[in-house]
Amino acid sequence: MDDRYGTDVLAAGWRDVGRKKVSDVAAEPDLVVEVAADGYCGAVVAVRGGNVELEDRLGKVRIFPLGGGFLVDGEPVRLVPPKAAAPAGRMRTASGSFVAPQQRARVARASRILVEGRHDAELVEKVWGADLRVEGVVVEYLQGVDLLDDLLRDEPPSPERRYGVLVDHLVAGSKETRIAEQILRGPHGKHLKIVGHPHIDVWQCVRPEAVGIRAWPQVPRGIDWKTGVCRALGWPADDQADIAHAWQRILGSVRTYRDLDPTLLGRVEELIDFVTA
Repeated sequence: MDDRYGTDVLAAGWRDVGRKKVSDVAAEPDLVVEVAADGYCGAVVAVRGGNVELEDRLGKVRIFPLGGGFLVDGEPVRLVPPKAAAPAGRMRTASGSFVAPQQRARVARASRILVEGRHDAELVEKVWGADLRVEGVVVEYLQGVDLLDDLLRDEPPSPERRYGVLVDHLVAGSKETRIAEQILRGPHGKHLKIVGHPHIDVWQCVRPEAVGIRAWPQVPRGIDWKTGVCRALGWPADDQADIAHAWQRILGSVRTYRDLDPTLLGRVEELIDFVTA
């Protein structure tokens, strides 16, 4: 007759009989993990100091010690540090370009790229910053395309000092399009390139799925667009600090060019080619 308690109480592993084995899983970037204790679910964004950082779909990051207590696809796992990656060909920048060999810093070109606002400049820097530093291109921001004419009058472009300009909401019939067309017909048009994306604001150039939303909200006319977006998404929007925090959440969701709308990607590459020609 079978002995339900086993025949050897001193046999190794008797405590684990009937228990499900927990697998070790490397905490690789973007691995989606659930915390068994409270159901928090997030993607791995970093591993340091014996801890793993998990970011949920709203951009909130929490830190947990590596080890047990996690679920992957509903199965219990033990998170362990990822193995150091072996060199595998040439590395790429956030824009998708190959990382240039280590070299001395290049003196900034006289030519430059102008964008309409601080958020535009920060987004361009995050994705194309490495490429721009290699090429020695500086990105400056305007307070609006309606101030471009004054800047060109004070610091006119030339064959050695070309300006590439990125404009929001550059669509047929818009105020921005009328201003751009007028400036390009003027005396500085030969050494100037003005391109743009169709969106009201550069926030919309970040793909909604990267931010963790289904789509960018429609904001009625007469309401500040950024404020309206924050309120529609349930984010605080009482003052400028709230708007700034919302932008940092959006910018933090951008890791590579794949997180951006193609209508922005092509335009920025076009400007880089123009000012480095």
